[in-house]
Amino acid sequence: MSELDAKNIALLIDADNVNPKGIDSVLTVLAELGQVNIRRAYGNWAKDALKKWGDITNGYGIRPHQQFDLTRGKNATDMAMSIDAVDLLYQGKVDGFGIMSSDSDFTPLVTRLRQDGLPVYCFGDGKTPMALRTACTRFIDVNKLMEGATSSRPTSAKKRSPSKAGNGVDIISGVNDDGIEDELIELLGEAWKAASRDDEGYARLQEVGQIAGNRSSFDVRNYGFKQLSEMVRSLDRFDIVRKQDGQLYVRRLR
Repeated sequence: MSELDAKNIALLIDADNVNPKGIDSVLTVLAELGQVNIRRAYGNWAKDALKKWGDITNGYGIRPHQQFDLTRGKNATDMAMSIDAVDLLYQGKVDGFGIMSSDSDFTPLVTRLRQDGLPVYCFGDGKTPMALRTACTRFIDVNKLMEGATSSRPTSAKKRSPSKAGNGVDIISGVNDDGIEDELIELLGEAWKAASRDDEGYARLQEVGQIAGNRSSFDVRNYGFKQLSEMVRSLDRFDIVRKQDGQLYVRRLR
C-alpha cells in the first residue's frame, strides 16, 4: 500500500485509563488499517499520574488534549474524546479508529462508529469489560500484545511432523496449548461449521477467520500468536492442510 493509497486512521487515547508503555505495539497493529495520521491523548495533564504520557507525546507525534476535572472525583475525558470522535466521523476524512481505553463508557461510541462501516480497534487491559470488547472490530489486550512482541510462541505448543492426507497434501497439526481457552476453541469450531467445506470436511482458513471475526472481537495476538494459522497449528483439535491452490484449509477433528 503506497502512502497515497493508505487509509487515514485516528488513534484516540484515554490517557487517564491506560498505560503509555504499549504505544509502540498499538501503532504497529494499527498499521494493518492504514496510516495513523491523527494521534490524540485526552486527560487532565495537571495530574502527576499522566506525567509518563506527557513525556512521550512529542516523541510519537501525539497531540495532548487538556480536559480539566469538572467535578471532584470524576473526569470529563470520556465526553471530550467521544465528541471529537463523532466530529471526525462526520468530517468524512477518517477510514478507521483506534480507541485506547479500558473504560466501558466508550461502548456506545464504538457501536456508533461501526454503524458507519468503519473498523474500530480497541486497546485495553485484561480487566476491560466484555461490553466494550465485543463492540469493537478487534479488541487487543495491550499487555499481552507487548509480551508477544518480546517473546516467541508459547513453549507449551509443540509441533508435530506433517503427515499426509488421502489426497497427498501436507497436514500440519499440533497439541493443545494451555493458553487457548475453551471458548475460543468453540468459536473456531462454530466458524468452521458455518464455513463452506469440501467433501473431506476442510474449509478455507481465511473464511473461518472472517466468520469468527464477525461473531467476536477476538484477536490471535491476545494469545501470543501473530497469525491465525500459527494458533490453529498449535491445537490438536484441528488439522491444517495446504492444497494445490496454495490456500490453507482447516478441519476440526473433535
